[in-house]
Amino acid sequence: MDLREDADIIIKKSIQSVLPDEAVARALSDKAFGKGKIVTIAVGKAAWQMAKAASDILRQSIDTGIVITKYGHVKGEIPNIKCFEAGHPVPDENSFKGTQAVLNMVSGLNKEDTVLFLLSGGGSALFEKPLISEEELSRITNQLLACGADIVEINTIRKRLSAVKGGKFAKLCEPAKVFSIVLSDILGDLLDMIASGPACADSATSEEAAALAEKYSLKMSEKARELLKTETPKELNSVETVITGSVKNLCRAAAEACSELGYKPFILTDMLCCEAKEAGSFMASIAKSHQGTRESLAFIAGGETVVHLTGKGKGGRNQEIALSAAEGISGLKDAALFSIGSDGTDGPTDAAGGFCDSNSKGLLKAKNINIFDVLKSNDSYNALKEIGGLIITGPTGTNVNDVSVLLIKR
Repeated sequence: MDLREDADIIIKKSIQSVLPDEAVARALSDKAFGKGKIVTIAVGKAAWQMAKAASDILRQSIDTGIVITKYGHVKGEIPNIKCFEAGHPVPDENSFKGTQAVLNMVSGLNKEDTVLFLLSGGGSALFEKPLISEEELSRITNQLLACGADIVEINTIRKRLSAVKGGKFAKLCEPAKVFSIVLSDILGDLLDMIASGPACADSATSEEAAALAEKYSLKMSEKARELLKTETPKELNSVETVITGSVKNLCRAAAEACSELGYKPFILTDMLCCEAKEAGSFMASIAKSHQGTRESLAFIAGGETVVHLTGKGKGGRNQEIALSAAEGISGLKDAALFSIGSDGTDGPTDAAGGFCDSNSKGLLKAKNINIFDVLKSNDSYNALKEIGGLIITGPTGTNVNDVSVLLIKR
């Protein structure tokens, strides 16, 4: 098998290992619900898959429910549960409609009732009731995405501009209890940052939020700046939370898949957090250092990089990692790198990520495509498409960050 075939096998096995079905089943296996209603609310890129798993387990015990997930991620009907598809990474009208439907559903519950809250990454955009105008929220979100802010910084701002983030949703469910099953997409599994923590007390302060607005020179109204000064709930007594699934699991699964194919795997980190193109360059430097190896090696890095937008092209952070690595591994013996988002989408594209090997730079050059120019214009998608370097999985039903794998085959 060639390196691309190996990559496809590793990708498939890695994603299968972090699908939420088994994780949800484990969390519900010994859970005893009270005599009241069970209202299921699932939010995030993995929301449909998590809700389907819960429905298969609890069946008619679920009285009613709502799923809010990304466009293209609903895979069918679920009994007693209504599904919404909405905007990501910037919330849209359907985000607001779905969220209002959720708030209507949990309004008026009593202390015997339980809100089964199934949360995964992407919920910050999908689950939203803004305290400022929708137009301004979109402008601020776009500024944060373009300036290179990381997800923790972005969510610290978004919590204060929202009626449901930063523990506020759990308060709106009271006096009902909230049992929350969380699929983590945040480095270090910071619970209050996953989807901006709708059912978790907020650890960030208003002072930190205001400092971030200054750090990134965010343009916002006086109303928005005043909201940054308001404090979020710091204690919630009616919430029980189970975190299940994370990028650590994804990295371990990738390592196991590499080992099965004859590679000696090394997990470099599950906390990768830097510019995407710098991550690609770093992985390429590792390939150079190990060119003399006599055994097949695999180097694995999981996490979430950022892209500082300097152009108006089409792409995503994983595609930029792969393309920037192509420069460094050019001409090396049997080396390749792939990088994917576990949810099957990378940026505003239909690709999960990208693949490049020792020949990719030459193939691009033959088509008069310069890697430096592509990265400057953030047009990695179209460049990789020209050489068959896109990885397309479709929506996977999970979301536990990204994984990059460098393969050296002997």
